[in-house]
Amino acid sequence: MKSLLQIFLFVFLGMAHAIAGGIKGHVYDKKSGESLPGVTVLLQPTKQVAVTGLDGAYAFKEEPAGDYTLVVSHLTYSSLKKDIHILKEDNPRFDIYLSEKSSKELTEVIITATGKASSENTARKIEQKAPFVMNAVSGAAIEVSPDLTVANVMQRVSGVSIERSSNGEGQYAILRGMDKRYNYTLINGVKIPSPDNKYRYVPLDLFPADLLERLEVYKSLTPNMESDAIGGVVNMVMKDATPGLQLNANIASGYSQMTHDKGYTAFTADKMNTTSPYEINGKGYQATPGDFNSGTFDYKRRNFTPNTVVGFSVGNRFLHNKLGVIVAASYQHNFRTTTSSFYDHSVNDVQQFAAINSMNNRTYYEQQRRSGFHGKVDYVFNDHNKISFYNAFMMLTNLQTRDGIITEFGIGGYDPEKGNAQLKYETRTRRIDQQIYNGTLHGDHDLLPGKLKLGWSAVVSTARNDVPDNTTITVNGKQSNFVSTRTNVDRASRRWERNTDNDLAGYLDLTYTTKIGSSKVDFSAGGLYRDKQRSNFFNNYTFLPAVAAAAYGVDFTKYTDIKWDIQNPGGAVANALTYDASEKTAAGYGMFKLKVNGWDVTGGVRIENTDQGYHMFFPQGEKRPVNNQVYTDVLPSLNLKYDLGGHQQARASYFRSVNRPGFFEIVPAKIVLEDYMERGNADLKRAIADNFDVRYELFPKAGDQLLVGAFYKIITNPIEYTLQPDASRPQDSYYTPGNFGTARNYGFEADYIHFFSKLGVKANYTYTHSAITTNKSKRIRDEKGDLQTIQVDQTRPMYGQSAHIANLSLLFKDARSGWDAQLAGAYTGPRINTVSQFLDNDLWQKGFIQMDLSIEKHFRHHFTVYAKAGNLLNTPATIFIKGYNKENDDVPGQPLNGRETLIRKETYGQTYLLGVRYKL
Repeated sequence: MKSLLQIFLFVFLGMAHAIAGGIKGHVYDKKSGESLPGVTVLLQPTKQVAVTGLDGAYAFKEEPAGDYTLVVSHLTYSSLKKDIHILKEDNPRFDIYLSEKSSKELTEVIITATGKASSENTARKIEQKAPFVMNAVSGAAIEVSPDLTVANVMQRVSGVSIERSSNGEGQYAILRGMDKRYNYTLINGVKIPSPDNKYRYVPLDLFPADLLERLEVYKSLTPNMESDAIGGVVNMVMKDATPGLQLNANIASGYSQMTHDKGYTAFTADKMNTTSPYEINGKGYQATPGDFNSGTFDYKRRNFTPNTVVGFSVGNRFLHNKLGVIVAASYQHNFRTTTSSFYDHSVNDVQQFAAINSMNNRTYYEQQRRSGFHGKVDYVFNDHNKISFYNAFMMLTNLQTRDGIITEFGIGGYDPEKGNAQLKYETRTRRIDQQIYNGTLHGDHDLLPGKLKLGWSAVVSTARNDVPDNTTITVNGKQSNFVSTRTNVDRASRRWERNTDNDLAGYLDLTYTTKIGSSKVDFSAGGLYRDKQRSNFFNNYTFLPAVAAAAYGVDFTKYTDIKWDIQNPGGAVANALTYDASEKTAAGYGMFKLKVNGWDVTGGVRIENTDQGYHMFFPQGEKRPVNNQVYTDVLPSLNLKYDLGGHQQARASYFRSVNRPGFFEIVPAKIVLEDYMERGNADLKRAIADNFDVRYELFPKAGDQLLVGAFYKIITNPIEYTLQPDASRPQDSYYTPGNFGTARNYGFEADYIHFFSKLGVKANYTYTHSAITTNKSKRIRDEKGDLQTIQVDQTRPMYGQSAHIANLSLLFKDARSGWDAQLAGAYTGPRINTVSQFLDNDLWQKGFIQMDLSIEKHFRHHFTVYAKAGNLLNTPATIFIKGYNKENDDVPGQPLNGRETLIRKETYGQTYLLGVRYKL
């Protein structure tokens, strides 16, 4: 903390120095009033040169009284000379306004257009002019940030925290304390499906950040937007073609500190069976050991594994700017190592807090190959008709080896003082291939110029998740006098999972413009129809050693030496994850936009009809193996914006929104996945929310802003996951979704951006409070001394909601010397990670700080050298229970404060990247 304070003090002292000086001023765009960074200002006859900073400011040291000339020049603006006269007692200030060069003067205006579309000034203008509450992150800010994926960019937005994957990278966004299930994701305004095998939410680590022109987060809805966003909407605006040649290329390499320190263990992925024997040979086939290769048991040790990042985009407009073409691609190849301690636990007898049963010390070795491609062709027939065809393809391949040593505490022989224990060595090898494809044909037409407009889209989207030959092998072991050894083989399993979502959708929007009195009014109507088809498949095989209790060092020394017998040669096709499902959504809306006396009013109503159902292929006594839910929602909304003058405005909004269950959540089957057993709920209902927002906005000058707002949400039938006992087998508990009455979520947001010449500050803070009351189990002894379980209501925050979220980024830009730097810190407060069935035993994640750094140096001939460093503080992810059980006193790694129980702790290490970028 002392070091951080020193850094911040240094920066602010630098700011004070930066704004001091003699002759000062700002340079602005004459037409838009936007400040212009990177403008060269020459003071004649002294020949001093200044370059405007992030806020368009320039400064010269104090000069003696006399006559001077300012010569102002920029590549895309007409040069200007300004004569000035300075008196001795002056503290002179001269603001300068430049006009853009015409296309005849400068054909390379090409690059300016791209720069403007992705600039900070453009992002602020979009926030200011939008009819709804939103935040935007510009492409320019993304480029200079430490972030490589959209998920990590999201954490810089006010009111947003992120959920991380097992390798420490951001994966899912939590908006305003609402879990990831409560938002949806768009590409260029079009909704995309999720590759997740159970839920709707889209993993944002699938998307390379360098493909984006801008990232937008919508926090209120208008009637022409889909309604399933109680938290908000993430819209990825991809790079677009502008006049003139655009060419961007970058290449970088680096490493993960943890991988460098601990090495990397891989398996032979190219020998994996991509499909199971059941799929290859048919339903009745009896598999033999020869149907399974040993690639997933064939481990390879590496000492050094460099990371690689490559990006490329090229675009232009042809035929007198009628035809636009852009193609962009990105590839990221990363190796990560993570250490983790996981404590299995249970609430026993009438104990208040959980007791630890075992400790699993895990090491994750992950290799990620992230690929992204997008291309767009658009054609402008004339001023009234244009059409575009857009394609995006994203793919993430994750190869993971998870090596764990489990220490059993409840088994005889455990003696921590003598270093004796029963062990299990558990290794899992897994490959996950996730893909998203979106193809959109879109048209805009002025049917009656100035009066009637038509917009339409035809969309094909596909999301796929494939997990082939997921292999887990368990070997028994022991610890004697603190020395650990393997003893004999226990068992193994191999499973295949696959799911696809296929969407066909059509959008239609019609807008009629007229006047009521002296005010212009837009009346809009339209709708969409989407047919979603989902297919899920799950197949599992279990194995025992062919030689009973095959001994380590005798029957095998490597796992590839083990001979196996298949216990279920026909394969176990899991009913919970083998089903077909569909969802048909039809929606229509009516909307108006009105500007009058400083007011912007956007309102109307949306009606959505949903038909969601599933068909289980292998039911096992479930009452509803085939089921449908059909319902219609009427969803009003109203957005108000009032111009307060002086670059100030106030907003207020109301909208009703929904959250539909995922398919897996309504399939009433049981399955064991990872650390818990899970089960769907066929009676699960959609959640409905009434959302209220107010916000004050100040945009004092281009690039600067102050946003202060509050929100309030009333959620009926919120969907939460809890651990619940089985009615027929109380000893079994299932992680299952349910509806829990009414929840309330409210909070406060502040967002501040300000530039001081070469330095800038971006800061935001969000306070969120939510409350939901659910049933919890509590065990007591009755009058006879028998153990009884009673239900107790407990009020708690909603799953995933942090009371406090904050971001602080310090920026430095010296256009003259070509330096750019950013130090970015993100704080996420404590939040519930898993909801327990037992009173006071919810699993919480501790608050943490993520600190990242990026530096760039621009050279002549369009080259830039950059460096990025992530997770500088190496903050671990810590999961704990807010309570303590004395039975855990002898458990290694447990805190000694007597106030909490550690359940999981993961450490990710720092990452470093060094690269070069070329931009024409």
